Amino acid sequence: MLTVTAEETIFPLAEAFTISRGSRTHARVVTVTLSDGTHTGRGECVPYARYDETVESVIHDINGLADALRAGLDRHGLQQRLPPGAARNAVDCAFWDLEAKQQDRPVWQLAGLSAPGPEITAYTLSLEPPEVMYDKARRHAHRPLLKLKLGGEGDLERLRAVREGAPHARIIIDANEGWQLEDYQRLAPEMVALGVEMVEQPLPAGDDESLERLERWLPVCADESCHDRDSLASLAGRYDIVNIKLDKTGGLTEALGLRDAALAAGFEVMVGCMVGSSLSMAPALLVAQGARVVDLDGPLLLAEDRAHGMHFDAQGIHPAARALWG
Repeated sequence: MLTVTAEETIFPLAEAFTISRGSRTHARVVTVTLSDGTHTGRGECVPYARYDETVESVIHDINGLADALRAGLDRHGLQQRLPPGAARNAVDCAFWDLEAKQQDRPVWQLAGLSAPGPEITAYTLSLEPPEVMYDKARRHAHRPLLKLKLGGEGDLERLRAVREGAPHARIIIDANEGWQLEDYQRLAPEMVALGVEMVEQPLPAGDDESLERLERWLPVCADESCHDRDSLASLAGRYDIVNIKLDKTGGLTEALGLRDAALAAGFEVMVGCMVGSSLSMAPALLVAQGARVVDLDGPLLLAEDRAHGMHFDAQGIHPAARALWG
């Protein structure tokens, strides 16, 4: 018989983090623990207001599983019990961690994967005035891949400032649905000339159809438009890359399925994250092996990570210690 607990954990950020939809100074996550009385598994999720999620609603949904877990609900049954989203993600990842401890085998083996290695991750610069982004780019110019949050007046000036501050870094950008079609048409050619490799979700998710007739200077990645495997059919011919986030797919189980289905359908893959701790990044790194773009920098944006946090160095983000997850 399994028992579940879900509680809020708050991590102060190293500095304020801003995207086109607003700013924050703390990461509010939900930590889930599953126990069989002997072994314990953990998972983490980041509720996202964009998808009508709150910490309170997610905890309510997870606590609502208590009777089903006592009656024998397992990870496979969970996929039908909860919809894709943050609540299912935390429970799904806790199931994987619990199974790994019960069988004394790492999750990558349980999932039939190859042993994971480090992956270069993007480092995100939040949406700021150009002079602020220039200063941050200079401080992080040693990082091989920078991700810029854009989506407002002055985006080109922001990009030029970052390129000046970090002349050798690879650059990707995330507009967080903050552009219109004419913004892409105006900005994309100049951004390509400045070395930008892709843009993430430039248009609102409801405007995906506009991308079908778009002259494609700059590859376009679906984020808010891509949640799980059911999303893929509507993305064909509109996006080049899909961003897989476990808080959207509803966990590692669906994320692995989405990755395989996306590659089979001809999409390239990006693996991203919300702003959370290493407990969120650990399962995502298994999905990120060999991805075109990896964006798992959440712990780098925190003032302090969890105990046994994931290690970052010149090789990128390294697989989690067993004391953390998996």
